[in-house]
Amino acid sequence: MNINIRNKKASYEYEFIDTFIAGLQLTGTEIKSIRMGKASIGEAYCYFGRNELWVKNMHISEYGYGNRFNHETRRERKLLLTKKELRKLQRKLKERGFTIIPTRLFINENGWAKMKIALARGKKIHDKRQSIKEKDMKREMDRIRKF
Repeated sequence: MNINIRNKKASYEYEFIDTFIAGLQLTGTEIKSIRMGKASIGEAYCYFGRNELWVKNMHISEYGYGNRFNHETRRERKLLLTKKELRKLQRKLKERGFTIIPTRLFINENGWAKMKIALARGKKIHDKRQSIKEKDMKREMDRIRKF
């Protein structure tokens, strides 16, 4: 079973500068819910606290068979990156206009939950219009090729 939870709005709202693959520190019921595909990263964002990277506002539904030890659905979760990657992200975040957003949540071939995060800069309105125009042109070309 292939789990691939995406943040579709992110590529429209942000211009990606650099991407990283980070591990997640999860509890048992959280990983079970992710494996069932019951997670959302649409409103999630990342921030630094105590020199560690955290993801906030990521929703993982409660596990159906969990008991009183079930997890909070929107708790902050720690992202696991190397020190070198963390330092690079911290340096870039000090520059104006940069943010870190999750773009994809997936289970790798070893069964570990991973999150693809992107160092991003918000797009201006004219950039968003350009993205829409490119998407429409691509859709039109694909439709023409079919016939």
